[in-house]
Amino acid sequence: MCRNIKTLHHFEPPATREEVHASALQYVRKLSGMAHPSKVNEKAFDKAVEKVMKATLELFDALESHGPPRNRDEEKKKAQERGKKRDEQMRKRLLAQA
Repeated sequence: MCRNIKTLHHFEPPATREEVHASALQYVRKLSGMAHPSKVNEKAFDKAVEKVMKATLELFDALESHGPPRNRDEEKKKAQERGKKRDEQMRKRLLAQA
């Protein structure tokens, strides 16, 4: 799955509608293979984004969480650390191939 789609459920403060829309847009782009739909496909594309967004918000409303909400700053730091580790591993592989 696309790395640009981030976990949005169970954060404090909760994900905004804009964040959910951005993730829905990224998901539909990935599935359709289109970054920007043509005029003829725009209506279907936008409708799909809205349906994914609606389904996501319904899912969030229905889910039960038992642990404390995630902290956005902590999750951002974890993601940065994973990215640094991934970069280091790639550099090592490239140096080993050279």
